[in-house]
Amino acid sequence: MTGSNREWTVFSAQCPSRASLARIANKWTAMIVILLHEQPLRFGELHRQVEGITKKVLVDTLRALERDGMVEHIHQDHAYYQLTPLGRTLHEPLQALQVWAESYVDDVQAAQDRYDDAADDQILD
Repeated sequence: MTGSNREWTVFSAQCPSRASLARIANKWTAMIVILLHEQPLRFGELHRQVEGITKKVLVDTLRALERDGMVEHIHQDHAYYQLTPLGRTLHEPLQALQVWAESYVDDVQAAQDRYDDAADDQILD
């Protein structure tokens, strides 16, 4: 399924797609989707692999992704999380963002340094 035929726009304040965009644009969501695309993972494995995320934020993010139909919590021999078919549609665009972020980190840091140096110079003037 490719979504609704209805004309949604994130630029409209009433559009529910804004909530989806906010969820997808969240850094934790991107990392979780990228990791779960590789394989289903248990909570502890996700927590270990996503450095810096608190258990509470991981729980909240997984619940929100589950509510949005992107992740499912499976209970078999062990409980684990996996992407749904809808969640799998997010992998390609989020992986593209990962590749961009990793490829251009030096350029972004250089730009930040130039900006900060210029801001420091203005303070001294």
